[in-house]
Amino acid sequence: MDRLERADPLLNDPVARARALGPAVAVASDEIERTRRLPPALLSVLHEARLFRLLLPRSAGGEEVTPGEYLAAVEEVARHDASVAWNLFVGNSSALVGAYIALDVAREIWGDPHTVVSWGPPNAARAKAVPGGYRITGRWDFASGCRAANWMGAHGLVEEADGTLRLNSYGRPGQRILLCRAEQATLIDTWDTIGLRGTASDSYTFDDLFIPEAYSSQREDPALRRETGPLYSFTHAGLYAVGVAGVAFGIARAMLEALVELATTKAPRNLGRMADSPTVQAEVARTEARLGAARAYLLDIVGTLYERARPEAPMDIPDRARVRLGCTHAIHTAIEAADYVYKACGVDGIFPGSPFERRFRDMHTLSQQIQARGAHYEAVGHVLLGGKPVVFL
Repeated sequence: MDRLERADPLLNDPVARARALGPAVAVASDEIERTRRLPPALLSVLHEARLFRLLLPRSAGGEEVTPGEYLAAVEEVARHDASVAWNLFVGNSSALVGAYIALDVAREIWGDPHTVVSWGPPNAARAKAVPGGYRITGRWDFASGCRAANWMGAHGLVEEADGTLRLNSYGRPGQRILLCRAEQATLIDTWDTIGLRGTASDSYTFDDLFIPEAYSSQREDPALRRETGPLYSFTHAGLYAVGVAGVAFGIARAMLEALVELATTKAPRNLGRMADSPTVQAEVARTEARLGAARAYLLDIVGTLYERARPEAPMDIPDRARVRLGCTHAIHTAIEAADYVYKACGVDGIFPGSPFERRFRDMHTLSQQIQARGAHYEAVGHVLLGGKPVVFL
């Protein structure tokens, strides 16, 4: 492996690996949109490039990259297809549980080089504590990447034998993650949306499924992590938001580049090239500056926090709030950039197959996801002004 690494620098650079796959992702884009699935051939090359293992601990066969490298790798893929990037960020976010479960279980799950773990967000489901583990029944939605997954998970509040709910380390009812092989879940085809169509964020059910204790974990308290590297001082929620920011940046960057290319040739009603319009020149420059500033701000936050992370303690609340603020600002800035480009490109943006139409739909599907909520500003402001957080940062 050492000889290979020296011979091929791509092996050591996840961003370069993601960039190298750009043409393959772009070629598959129409099929992804039509079938609402990632083609098996594309999945294979994504696995060969180890792009589903960026946040997985090295001890379990992962890359354990820095948050900045992760952001840039997701962004590179999103420039070509947002659904592929979304699947990558969700698969990587799920792989974070490998830093919490027992090492032998993590190695079992990710021992297959094609492993993808998928799950839906928490809901009101309850996992009943029984000897040796849990039994759970329920339905979960928005399980991005489930059609490519060989392991599934579900979140549930733990109901003890006496009917009470188990409390987490914060004194509140806590969500437990339960993991099983994908064939133990029943998938339901529900994902038919205006954008991010290829994420296959379908629904699934479990029917009185038993999950052994060893195949369960929590993700709310990073103090309970097994791995103590600097990557795992970040919360699951924080790194999840970094992934969404990467997708948003990639979409916005691709749209802005397409507008610049269009402006050099388009002359609306023969009034002169768009590129020669002072108004267009100024707005393109402002959009470039805003995107660049938001990206630099987020990279500075996660880079600084990564460098000063200590193995004996996870990230504190004020620093978690900084990550949330940087990600929220990044996502909102990218959405605003996409809106500007779509309006500026005129009728060129309304036809299927243009460089703008699908990306606009993808961005505005992303904008409806919980990571894009404006309420995150309120939560962060509450912390900045000395309050205690009332949400999971």
